[in-house]
Amino acid sequence: MTMMKRAVDWLDVRLGVRELWEENTSGYLVPRNINAWYSLGTVLLALFGLQFLTGILLLIHYVPDTEKAFGSVETIVNAVPYGWLIRNLHAVGSNLIVVVLLLHMLSVLFMGSYKRPRELTWLSGFILFNLGLGLCLTGYLLPWSQLSFWATTVATDAAGAVPVIGPKLVEFLRGAPSVGAPTLGRFFALHVVVLPGALMGLVGFHLFCVRRCGISVPPFGKDAKPARVGTVFDHEKHPGGIPFFPNYTAEEAAMVCFALAVLVAVTFFAPQIFIPLDALEPANPFVTPEHIKPEWYFLWAYQTLKIFPSKLIGLAAQGALMTFLALLPFIDRGEERRPAKRPLFVTCYVLGLLLLIGISIWGRYS
Repeated sequence: MTMMKRAVDWLDVRLGVRELWEENTSGYLVPRNINAWYSLGTVLLALFGLQFLTGILLLIHYVPDTEKAFGSVETIVNAVPYGWLIRNLHAVGSNLIVVVLLLHMLSVLFMGSYKRPRELTWLSGFILFNLGLGLCLTGYLLPWSQLSFWATTVATDAAGAVPVIGPKLVEFLRGAPSVGAPTLGRFFALHVVVLPGALMGLVGFHLFCVRRCGISVPPFGKDAKPARVGTVFDHEKHPGGIPFFPNYTAEEAAMVCFALAVLVAVTFFAPQIFIPLDALEPANPFVTPEHIKPEWYFLWAYQTLKIFPSKLIGLAAQGALMTFLALLPFIDRGEERRPAKRPLFVTCYVLGLLLLIGISIWGRYS
């Protein structure tokens, strides 16, 4: 303990670490009426950290080769001590991350926290959401199972609807005319190096935006504040708030523990929800499974392509939706954040969410 104190004293003299700790923990006040939805960002950080850890452990035995990939995954599950646990935690964790990402974005939308002056916070978070989906897509192919092979074939084939460059775009994504060894190599590089690096950089920028702008007050009750921007930068402070540490961090820790409990429960008792039987068979390019479908978080996009008379119109609709969501803070310039005072937005929000769920269910059973 004495050595630890000496080390802290040494750093404090040179870097002022005690002041930094005080400023960002007990000295950092958050709104008194802050709710559990605000802790979803911390839950995501914990889940992403677990994904990095389990991913590194899987890399020790995984072989990114079309002839050996499936066998290496089987070895991890059946021969490596606790390999089945690491593999299942990684697979189930990726799905849980998408669930929490969706909940986080939906809560931000509902509470109007995307509005000025937090445009960059929303935009960086929206890009993070898409990077998360990209990590899921690229990682899905790596086991080289029958399900992952054909689901990737279907997903990459959608790019062929783009006029003029469609076929070239498909070949660029796959590295060849069809899904094969070049595709596995590209997806492996993206999943292990490129996307995680981009994710870490963007997470850092997102956290910087959150800390720099300050936590937004929940738009409920008499403490609700309108979304306004002055002529100079102004950090949103909360003089009557509660300390971030230990008051609010205790609530965040409880939410993290709840998420980890859900992850462990699914991993131990119902991994088949996210690892179906087709995922336990090696890829066979000559045998197409019946009713092949993408993962649940891509079902809405899959069904959209089937609804419209051409894939091009379906892709254009998806692109328009994603562009609208990305630019929403720049489109919705109103100052009002209280849901009760935004009936048109809340109506569109609920109808849009029901439509998304309905199309996904349609895609699952069509």
